[in-house]
Amino acid sequence: MANVFDYLIWRGDLTFTQDPPNCVDALIFSGLSYIPFGGRALAQPEKPITLKEAAEEFFAMENHESLVRAKMDLELLHAAAKTNRFGLNQLFLYRNQFVPEQDTQFAAVTFALDDGSLFLAFRGTDMSLVGWKEDFNMSFQQTVPAQRLAVQYVRDVAAAWAAPMRLGGHSKGGNLAVFAAARSSPVLQKQILNVYNNDGPGFTKYLMGDPGYLAMVPRIKTYVPQSSVIGMLLEHEEPYTVIRSKTVGLLQHDLYSWEVQGREFLPMQEITGGSQFLDATIKTWFASMTNQERGELVDAMFTLLGSGGVDNALEIFHPRNLRTYVKTLSGDEKMRRILSGEFQSLMEAARNTRQRLESRKQDKPQSQDQ
Repeated sequence: MANVFDYLIWRGDLTFTQDPPNCVDALIFSGLSYIPFGGRALAQPEKPITLKEAAEEFFAMENHESLVRAKMDLELLHAAAKTNRFGLNQLFLYRNQFVPEQDTQFAAVTFALDDGSLFLAFRGTDMSLVGWKEDFNMSFQQTVPAQRLAVQYVRDVAAAWAAPMRLGGHSKGGNLAVFAAARSSPVLQKQILNVYNNDGPGFTKYLMGDPGYLAMVPRIKTYVPQSSVIGMLLEHEEPYTVIRSKTVGLLQHDLYSWEVQGREFLPMQEITGGSQFLDATIKTWFASMTNQERGELVDAMFTLLGSGGVDNALEIFHPRNLRTYVKTLSGDEKMRRILSGEFQSLMEAARNTRQRLESRKQDKPQSQDQ
């Protein structure tokens, strides 16, 4: 089945003036936000350059392969940059802020399209523990630094370039896009055509009744794969579209696994039973904790993960780090108590969820052949 690369081959010769932006284009822009641009995009972010030029300068960097979170991001940049549809559009205001001591990982870039509109793409979580911890902080903090930076970013873009805009992102980037739109002024919200949330987590309940968020709900387009985990986290008011992925389980969060059909994603009727079970379990587990308990859990977990000097999520399961975790736990009774207690709470939530789901199945009337 087709994916974003097939789409670029099929649609890449058409400009956005000839064929307006759609959800697949939004996913491609969201994927391009993962590129840590260098050259003029980094040195002179206020001066627009084409994506083709930005790609040439990025690939000219000697260490460019080591800078990306995934090899497929390089392939996406290469494929998109050589098309008329993406390569000839200008990008500007590339911003990348990483502040470990403040649990902050934020990046965004704006594309000026040939149809006169803008696409603001917010980067999702990278491989840093800082980025992962900021994601977990969303479970108990009303706002995290990246969300506040996203709101300011929209203001800065609007001040620099007056045009209709679309916002989007993948994973945490989708959350940032929705939050930035919800917290924009009513005047700015009038400039926002759509917001694309690609399997991004939701919010704590405080945002659900926010007037700015409710005003944007009709323009929010949320997509989740059929076994979504990340995109089902926390609360959503906006409806979501379930789409097909060629992989299974957590791997479906990978944007390159999403199946494309023409100008749309291949739809599915609903998320899988496994996804529903995880979603209900996690929500039950979270509901059993106060915000303070959630914060203590997150702090304990990431203190443990960083105890061996780990700063990259890919290093977490290295044997030497696993030995360090055991040593750290054995010497920290409070950390051991917090993690052990919440793990037991999670298991209890899973048992209760399974019982509820099985009870519903038994109570559901059985269809009879006519």
